[in-house]
Amino acid sequence: MNPHQYCQDKAAASGSSFYYSFIFLPPPRRRAITALYAFCREVDDVVDECHDPALAHVRLDWWRQEIGRVFDGSPTHPVAQALKDIVGPFALSREHLLEIIDGMEMDLAHSRYPDFPALQQYCYRVAGVVGLLAASIFGYRDPATLIYAHDLGIAFQLTNIIRDVGEDARRGRIYLPIDELQTFNVPAADILNARPTDNFRALMQFQKERAERFYAQAFAALPAIDRKSQRPGLVMAAIYRALLAEIARDGFQVLDRRTSLTPLRKVWLAGLTWLKA
Repeated sequence: MNPHQYCQDKAAASGSSFYYSFIFLPPPRRRAITALYAFCREVDDVVDECHDPALAHVRLDWWRQEIGRVFDGSPTHPVAQALKDIVGPFALSREHLLEIIDGMEMDLAHSRYPDFPALQQYCYRVAGVVGLLAASIFGYRDPATLIYAHDLGIAFQLTNIIRDVGEDARRGRIYLPIDELQTFNVPAADILNARPTDNFRALMQFQKERAERFYAQAFAALPAIDRKSQRPGLVMAAIYRALLAEIARDGFQVLDRRTSLTPLRKVWLAGLTWLKA
């Protein structure tokens, strides 16, 4: 199978909202961002689907070596072969790709985070770095756009954390900072056993407001000269902020269900945002 078709199939099968932000891009940029997304899925799946931590470490080390082969010109995995075609034309950094793997590996060592600065380092590696790489693929002229891309990536990851509290808890992980659980008097057992309380809802409202601050920071940092080129990120933000609002309207019922938007609504938001940007 053609490596880029492999990446396209993986992105389409995921059902992720990210897929909807790619659809209006010209083919070379769409092919590049799809390859990046497929890479993120591959290394994330190593952690989520491999139940033996030692084996997961081995597989992530293999991916580190494969990234080396991407830049040396001899990768073997279809996703890595697709990456080989795009790292040069879009000036993607080897260090950033390796940092994404480092972020995924943090899930093997940490199931809790003591405070937000510790969590933010994780968010940077698994999402902020992706934002920086995506900004290079979409194209920019003002370096300030990288500030926007970083903050938008953090906002996306914070939204994911809010949406996936229950799903993550069933894997034994709680990404909500320990000191904030204590401040809002939410025992970890309430989350692990899916017991919603008023205190939990107050904690989640606090998390939502933090995510919204990162969205606001990102939008404020985006230079006007790069607004059109960065439209895919704005599309993604429209979809994710709509999801965040939906979760809040439902009273943060995230412990025993996963809120999502319909594909039709995602397409509508994508088209509207693309035209307005």
